[in-house]
Amino acid sequence: MPAIATDIIAKAPAPPIPIRQPITGPSAWIGAEMKTREAEWTYRLSPLEVAEIEAAVKSVRARGLDLAAITRADFSLPTLGPVLDRLRGDVVNGRGFVLLRGMPVDGSVEDSAIAYWGVGAYFGSARSQNHKGHLLGHVYDLGQGLSAENPTIRAYATAEGQRFHIDRADLVALLCLRRAKSGGASAIISSMTLHNVMAVRRPDLLERLYRPFPTDRRGEVPDGKGPWYEAPVFNPYAGNVSVLYSRMHIGSSQRHPDAPRLAPEDFEALDMLQDLANDPELRLDMNFMPGDVQILHNHTILHARSAYEDWAEVERKRHLLRLWLCPPDARPLPPVFTEVYGRITVGDRGGIICPGTRLHAPLVPA
Repeated sequence: MPAIATDIIAKAPAPPIPIRQPITGPSAWIGAEMKTREAEWTYRLSPLEVAEIEAAVKSVRARGLDLAAITRADFSLPTLGPVLDRLRGDVVNGRGFVLLRGMPVDGSVEDSAIAYWGVGAYFGSARSQNHKGHLLGHVYDLGQGLSAENPTIRAYATAEGQRFHIDRADLVALLCLRRAKSGGASAIISSMTLHNVMAVRRPDLLERLYRPFPTDRRGEVPDGKGPWYEAPVFNPYAGNVSVLYSRMHIGSSQRHPDAPRLAPEDFEALDMLQDLANDPELRLDMNFMPGDVQILHNHTILHARSAYEDWAEVERKRHLLRLWLCPPDARPLPPVFTEVYGRITVGDRGGIICPGTRLHAPLVPA
């Protein structure tokens, strides 16, 4: 190439940074404001609605249905059902979260699980949460060590804190059976608000989050896939922006020699996202009580958890049940989500399926 052409290229101005428009609507909320509007995102079950749930549990038990086989049609809730449909709309198409209070959890774990599964069926179908095929997850410290030190350990099976992230399904739901001795608070934040703040403060770093990052599967590798994949954090498609983000999984990708190396700009963008997520003015903290059900839309909400100290007695240990759910009225997703969801068909996507995975709903942590 002639020297003059090389000189022209070297002096050419950098391409302009795209101006990302702010994301508007109820999914872009501020935590400090939400704290003053708790009545909008909290729903307490009435005695009549609890009685409906308990009657549905008895009906399921009388029929001898396996937990994983229970459908919405098997769990009749004539009064509560329409309410749950409305709340699902708030989660999928509105603010992106709801806190349901007063679920019956004083009986056996099996009764609580049936009640939770039946209510969850009004939000979507259950998806596998790990390579073992657990459709019902147990958030419970198994005492196996730290997930940061061992990529085969999932953070939900430890007492460690969890940084902000999404789960690999449209919705994630948690039912509190027992609280920890101390700690274990939930924190959520609108990823749409994070997007908007970065667009104002550092549009260059926001633009980096629209480009792919290497992401580790941490040993849970679907058939025909590699141990890591690439995906942006922010993914525009069909009029929405949907999020794929786990700082742990992005960082863990660097253990694979063939994964692209993270550059200083990558760390700067990820650090800013995480710092903003930890801003107490932007995030919303919740302390679960037994019987609370938190339901989140992973496409617009990031969630985290503080570390906790548990009780010494096994019967008092912190215990939450978890569901990953695929709603029938979910948003369309871009093709890159197939790397995480397996497929992107509305109503039939999400979860973790690996060779040898057997779908089931265990009633004890494992």
